Amino acid sequence: MHNREKAICKVTLAGSCVNVLLLVFKFLAGIIGGSAAMIADAVHSLSDFLTDVVVLLFVRLSSRPKDRKHDYGYGKYETLATSAIGLFLLTVGIMICFGGIKKIILVIGGTEIEQPGMIAFVAALAGIVLKEWAFRFTVKAGKKYGSSVLVANAWHHRSDALSSIGTAVGIGGAILLGHDWSVLDPIAAVIVSFFIIRTSVTLVRQAFGELLERSLPDETEDEIRRIAEEEPQVSGVHNMRTRRIGSGIAVEMHLRMPGNITLYDSHVHASNIERRLRERFGENTHIGLHVEPAKKTGGAQSMIR
Repeated sequence: MHNREKAICKVTLAGSCVNVLLLVFKFLAGIIGGSAAMIADAVHSLSDFLTDVVVLLFVRLSSRPKDRKHDYGYGKYETLATSAIGLFLLTVGIMICFGGIKKIILVIGGTEIEQPGMIAFVAALAGIVLKEWAFRFTVKAGKKYGSSVLVANAWHHRSDALSSIGTAVGIGGAILLGHDWSVLDPIAAVIVSFFIIRTSVTLVRQAFGELLERSLPDETEDEIRRIAEEEPQVSGVHNMRTRRIGSGIAVEMHLRMPGNITLYDSHVHASNIERRLRERFGENTHIGLHVEPAKKTGGAQSMIR
């Protein structure tokens, strides 16, 4: 197991411990405190735990080395995991939204909602603190190791913290303001669900873009082009194609060099570009370079981009 994979698994396992702790505490607090909102929050924590299982499985698969049948490696497994988390998160957000709206309609119709106990409020506060902590150390590791699935899982932690905020507001309002204000719980849940849905849509869009071979951002392509053109003898770059493969990227482009240099010299320059690109974007970067002689027009060298 590579260092990157070990680090991702270690962070995910730490988050799983937090999820299991909160899962048990929230379910008990929801049952003892008579809070339907807290039980729903516990279900959200359960979704986080299941997501951790997905992360551990897919990261292990995506870290497998290239083989004869997979020339580009298994990085797409990580992208699949990100899309699965995003879709799961979207489902949870929609369910919370519909559940909250349903309770609001019932209250408007005259139905009374049970007033929760203090233990449910304590559980909500614990969920906010622990899940925000889990979000911070997970997203930090995700950015450090360039793992989109780890960043996605971090936002799943954050969504649970946001859900706990809504739950805490609703439960706290019902306790402090009295039974007539129990409707604050479903109202807060609906508001929080929009944040969850927005995050999930962002993750799904990112993952689907990678699966559909969307090019890297313009600023990244400009940086790649700049690295190539900084190499001596390279007069221009064209036919650039880029995409993301899991946590890594793929770059293919044509380089123009003087037609009178030797094959060995052109190979050295191309190797220098490959080395600098891997130093910048990681050792797993897939690079395909095609060298062409600079065209001559009217005795002067020119380049077609």
